[in-house]
Amino acid sequence: MAESILDKQQEKTAASSSSGTPKLGFLGVGWIGRNRMEMIARNGAGEVSYIADTATQNLEEALKSAPEAKQAPSLEAMLQQPGVDGIVIATPSAFHAEQSELALEAGKAVFCQKPLGRNVEETKRVVEAARRNNKLLGVDLSYRHTQAMQQVYSVVQSGELGTIYAIELVFHNAYGPDKAWFYEPKLSGGGCVIDLGVHLVDLALWAMSFPNVRQVQSQLFAKGKPIGMSEGKVEDYATASIELEGNTHIQLSCSWNLPAGQEAIISATFYGTGGGVALKNVNGSFYDFVAERYHGTRTETLCSPPDEWSGRAGVAWAERLAKGEGFHEEAEEFVKVAQVLDRIYGR
Repeated sequence: MAESILDKQQEKTAASSSSGTPKLGFLGVGWIGRNRMEMIARNGAGEVSYIADTATQNLEEALKSAPEAKQAPSLEAMLQQPGVDGIVIATPSAFHAEQSELALEAGKAVFCQKPLGRNVEETKRVVEAARRNNKLLGVDLSYRHTQAMQQVYSVVQSGELGTIYAIELVFHNAYGPDKAWFYEPKLSGGGCVIDLGVHLVDLALWAMSFPNVRQVQSQLFAKGKPIGMSEGKVEDYATASIELEGNTHIQLSCSWNLPAGQEAIISATFYGTGGGVALKNVNGSFYDFVAERYHGTRTETLCSPPDEWSGRAGVAWAERLAKGEGFHEEAEEFVKVAQVLDRIYGR
């Protein structure tokens, strides 16, 4: 993989100035940050100019994939470098909003891991910074970019499902995060909902063109017992009922460390008066998805694996940046998702 990435970068180097290939700094290059970096480089969507990470091992692994990149000691150091067009952020959640704001105020576009903020207030501040500085803001809501969800989105938007009255969202992870900060609400903003449920809430609202949310009711659990966020714990199981304008009902269930009988159960199913459509993972996989169209008792498969989608959101952001795009009002979608999560958490 490293050789192909390097080859791609070398092919693009000569044409960089004329093609407008953006020069990017990568803040946080653990496995997710490194994957996004590699995918952007492999697709020729951006030049890996600078890398910063507090972990030496992460830096060493990233430099194997992008040996021409320069190390930077911090985000501030990257922002001072000439010619940097954007910053890709893959650090712990507690830093996302502050680092995104800092980069945007320095005149750099930002692509950030989810959640953009630990709550709606942080999220709004970042979006306002992007608007104020007219900079492109992206968040790695990566499931939008799967082929399967693109098919689901197309069906929902077409109107062929008639009146969509029910959406069922499920994300059960048989594992839990391996970093301690995930379990500290002040650092993470919450548990499985803000970690996993954020993707599903985004998919449902996005497919439905972000209608107003009328009501949210939820129940959070930790180790089998009901909890409130004021207890200083994060949830490892949650359910939520969300009522949308137009009388569409969303039912959300998500978890960490659930004895699910497989590694993961992931689905987003839309039911209407004209049938149903669903995104579903295959055989417990975190990466393989099908799109299915339901006609009564008959199932039609719209698409199936393989699909290399994991870094596609970052590639799309970098390609838009290369075209000179600045702030776009779609960034308000990040705020709308954060508002729903806050209501699930009773904030």
